[in-house]
Amino acid sequence: MTTTGEEDTAARGGPLWWPRRRSAAFDWSLGLVSAVECAVEGVPFARDAGIPPAVGVVFGLLAGSVLVVRRKWPIAVVLVSVAITPAQMGYLMGIVGLYTLAASELPRRIIASLAGMQLVGTLIVTFVRVRQSMDQGRLTIGDWFIPFAAITTSLGLTAPPLLLGLYVGARRRLMESLRERADSLERELQLLAERAEERAEWARGEERTRIAREMHDVVAHRVSLMVVHAAALQAVARKDPEKAVRNAVLVGDMGRQALTELREMLGVLRSGGAGERSASAPFVAVGVAAAVVVEEGEGPCLSELDELVGQSAAAGMVVELLVEGEVRPYAPEVEQTAYRVVQEALTNVHKHAGGAKTHVRLAHREGEIAMQVENGAPPESGPASARLPSGGNGLVGMKERVVALGGVFVSGPTEAGGFRVSAVIPAS
Repeated sequence: MTTTGEEDTAARGGPLWWPRRRSAAFDWSLGLVSAVECAVEGVPFARDAGIPPAVGVVFGLLAGSVLVVRRKWPIAVVLVSVAITPAQMGYLMGIVGLYTLAASELPRRIIASLAGMQLVGTLIVTFVRVRQSMDQGRLTIGDWFIPFAAITTSLGLTAPPLLLGLYVGARRRLMESLRERADSLERELQLLAERAEERAEWARGEERTRIAREMHDVVAHRVSLMVVHAAALQAVARKDPEKAVRNAVLVGDMGRQALTELREMLGVLRSGGAGERSASAPFVAVGVAAAVVVEEGEGPCLSELDELVGQSAAAGMVVELLVEGEVRPYAPEVEQTAYRVVQEALTNVHKHAGGAKTHVRLAHREGEIAMQVENGAPPESGPASARLPSGGNGLVGMKERVVALGGVFVSGPTEAGGFRVSAVIPAS
């Protein structure tokens, strides 16, 4: 970043009030030249004033050396220059001091007042000196030359440094303003970049959660039923070969369905990321993949609930489906969410409450759709649970889906020792 103001001054490291070391060296050089000039001019001043020449030289040295402080106290430099103008001293100090004053941050009325004082002082002194020269016979030009010389000399010693100082001061302030604006824009761009990175990180996290939820919904239910059927197959393989064959067929069908759904999602991931080569492209593809099944109408819908319940019944679950209200179509994301809630709830019953009787209720209401999956306590003498691993993400994923659509999700144990999952989703 660029530096301005106090940071810029500190970075340059000049002594005292000078911003740079070379600025201090330059001012000291100007002060030395001005002191020598005034010292030389102090000799004729001492002769005209009737004082020793050494006094005039010392006076000139002291007056001329004031130019060293021109950056710190430009008003003092100009006032000293105006004060010694009658002694015909300090021409360099007057020019440089007026330039420094005009380039400073002082109010314009102060600059105009001091410039006017110097202009008038130079005008009067020049007028008097030219008049004296003509009276003494050293100049033989007409009287018109006196005002001409006075005006020309005073303007020549005042106007150029004043105008140059005003220009340099305005340009310096403009550059400082542009530098400050550049710093401000750079800070804003940095802040925007940080916010964009935060939003990108948040979006990546959301996409990870979304695709994980989709994968969980696709895989968990199918694999859970496959494990249940495999356990049943192992139990009846020798006692009832025909039932074992039916279970084996069911396991195969469910495995093929799981593979088909995974293949569809992975295919979308692959095609969605093919045209994206940036660092965030995989996550963009994931977001597209998570929603594309719903958008294309290939995702699960409420008309498939009978088949879903039938699969659980075939796996040995005592399950009952009750549909209330007039059946009507909903938006694809609403139907998929409702289906996934019931699917995940049945999967949890297979995992944790094997043999428990389960009731699935679906209610079509005005402006909303409600679903409830409630299972009783598993019987002590009934079949054992499937003992499937659980990551604890099923209920979280269901709630995230429902809340994302503006719905309400509630889950928890019942007084009878079972478990209940309820959700209400707006239909619009």
